[in-house]
Amino acid sequence: MANDLSYETALPLHLAEPPQPSKPRRDPWLVGAAWFFPLFFIFSLWQLNFDYSQLAHGTGKMFQLFAQMFPPSLVDWRPVLEAALQSLQVALVGTAIGVAVAAVFGFLAAVNLFPRLGLLIKGVAAFVRTIPTLVWALMFIVAVGMGPVPGILAIATHAGASLIKMFSQSIEEVDEGVHEAIKATGAGKLQIVFQGFLPCVITYFISWSVFRLEADIGESAILGVVGAGGIGYQISNNMRSYLLPETCFAALVVFVLVFSVELLSNWYKNKMNLK
Repeated sequence: MANDLSYETALPLHLAEPPQPSKPRRDPWLVGAAWFFPLFFIFSLWQLNFDYSQLAHGTGKMFQLFAQMFPPSLVDWRPVLEAALQSLQVALVGTAIGVAVAAVFGFLAAVNLFPRLGLLIKGVAAFVRTIPTLVWALMFIVAVGMGPVPGILAIATHAGASLIKMFSQSIEEVDEGVHEAIKATGAGKLQIVFQGFLPCVITYFISWSVFRLEADIGESAILGVVGAGGIGYQISNNMRSYLLPETCFAALVVFVLVFSVELLSNWYKNKMNLK
């Protein structure tokens, strides 16, 4: 009778049939988002009265505008270059102030060093960086007047708040063993910071600062449009006066400036990676 048993019946019951794979459960939030965003996109096009014919007509006018901008005019090259230098200075000084502020508050915002204070500083920094740099520039223009100073303050404020987040995250990713080892020697907070954490994060601090400088150079050019100094002010005036070839030259100067800083940044990053 044993020979009459089939292979399947000879196996234990839990091995007779392979278990069926369970179907993955659909996350209701993901399903809702998959429906919400396309529908909201369509609704936005309708709500904003998006006119495709206007877009097609405007595209033709943009090509005409670009055609009138060439060749670039070098008649007023000196004021443009001076304004470009001012934009670079605004970005450099503003970023440097932001880095200095973030270097201090970044450690205070690290929850592995200062749990309660860290949460408070992170909350304030999050609020500050939600306000765009352009809005900060407008507020500082009201406070201190037009010129490069409000641009510097605006960049420093937003850069500092953004870098606080980056710096504190880098500090929190340091191995806890470093903290415990130095703490076991009886070191105080300052010794723990300077001898334990700072050597581990200094490279990240420099990389984040260089990255922020790249962004702030572009920001400084835009801030000039609202009267915060720099080459953006030259571009705005030329556009209002319909001096298109002069505007083209100023735009090319901005491109060269930003591209040069990006090349230097990439060179520095590659050099750091080689080390």
